[in-house]
Amino acid sequence: MKGIPRAILFLFLGILAGPLEAGPDREGRLNVLFIAVDDLRPLLGCYGDRTIRSPHIDRIAARGLVFNRAYCQQAVCSPSRSSLMTGRRPDTTKVWDLETHFRKALPDVVTLAQHFKNHGYHTQAFGKIYHPGFDDPPSWSVPTQGPRKPGNGPEGQELLRRLRKEARKAGLDLSKRQNQPRGLPWEAPDLPDGELADGSLADQAIEALGRIKDRPFFLAVGFLKPHLPFVAPKRYWDLYRRDQFRIPAHYAPPEDAPKYALSNWGELRAYHGIPKTGPLSEDQAISMIHGYHAAISYMDAQLGRVLDEIERLGLRERTVILLWGDHGWHLGDLGMWCKHTNYEVAVRSPLICSVPGKACGRRTDALVEFVDVYPSLVEICGLPMPEGLEGTSFAPLLDDPDRPWKKAAFSQYPRSVPGVGRVMGYSLRTDRYRFTEWTAEGKEFRGVELYDHRIDPHETRNLASRPEFAGTVQELSALLRAGWKEARP
Repeated sequence: MKGIPRAILFLFLGILAGPLEAGPDREGRLNVLFIAVDDLRPLLGCYGDRTIRSPHIDRIAARGLVFNRAYCQQAVCSPSRSSLMTGRRPDTTKVWDLETHFRKALPDVVTLAQHFKNHGYHTQAFGKIYHPGFDDPPSWSVPTQGPRKPGNGPEGQELLRRLRKEARKAGLDLSKRQNQPRGLPWEAPDLPDGELADGSLADQAIEALGRIKDRPFFLAVGFLKPHLPFVAPKRYWDLYRRDQFRIPAHYAPPEDAPKYALSNWGELRAYHGIPKTGPLSEDQAISMIHGYHAAISYMDAQLGRVLDEIERLGLRERTVILLWGDHGWHLGDLGMWCKHTNYEVAVRSPLICSVPGKACGRRTDALVEFVDVYPSLVEICGLPMPEGLEGTSFAPLLDDPDRPWKKAAFSQYPRSVPGVGRVMGYSLRTDRYRFTEWTAEGKEFRGVELYDHRIDPHETRNLASRPEFAGTVQELSALLRAGWKEARP
């Protein structure tokens, strides 16, 4: 190799050796399998549901700690995912919508995956970790890969082709998200698992595990279901009988709740055949509930294949598995569908952390938040703790799930109110109450909600205006204004 410039020689040798993060000795280092699930509420066997078929998520829970009360910071995809991946709250990331990248406000922030990459890990992502269109290349050792297969079945794909053709004829700009047509809200194609998106993502993750098994890795797999549309192979619909399902008993908005606290579930209304105003028919509502169950079971089966490969490769005893849903989902609860609210069913989501040899099969009622995930994985894996994080490591709960913990978990959601403009609902969950204040910056505007989970776990009655709760409202308002720093354990 005489005569080859040194810089070119080093580049050539580096290519042969593979990524720089392959170098450090893996002895004693824990891998991370990081599982994100889109729109997943705690409708799982390990959370006590007797109808759902979720054996593989339950399998993680059997060897880990189940967080009964885990809350996202805002119940919509991009704000929630940006918050979790940066360890910062929405008012810091400035991401309250689906149009803003967190690096606009935080250009130099080091994300969770990026922190692992910077400390010798191979970091790689498949599917939806950040919101589509807002991926973050600095987070990953190699570019993120989406699924190789579609998210719709043949009937749904054909409908979308027709709707797109009609939209173009009408002169709509399909590059704009609001102009993109939606197809069928649910579908049960008779296809193999691998012919739809989540099956493809599992295939891709399994292939990657074979390549990276001998280096420390942070492997993120973002499954797309049960996000709309509820598309799953027919065999997963057939796991359930339609007559098993009922419209929720609490199928009306909370009594005395301000109208702006509610959602019109516009996301679902954009789908074919869904009414633009008013409720779903009973038949539609049952199909939605059935489809949500089928989509969870399909996603769960694909996760099971990835877990099988982790075990086949002998990696289980040195791999942390963390599973989270980015937020909850209304299934007709309080007369609503989708997310986009501050209510319990929208901001509460599954969080399960399995660390080899710790808290196997345990559960905790400690209040935790998704901003806690970043510092927790850093501590669990023995990395240096970065500055600026706005969460609290829940690693101590793995040793003592019943220890005293946070006073409150915090969430928020923006609304536009006629005559007022933009308002923000700041919500906190304590052991007993959910309390929300709606305010508009620089304006005399205040709306208040109070729900007592001891007597009303479904949040059907707003108690904020009742005289007997005046002291509770004052106390919780002070806690909300004191903020997350004062609620730490």
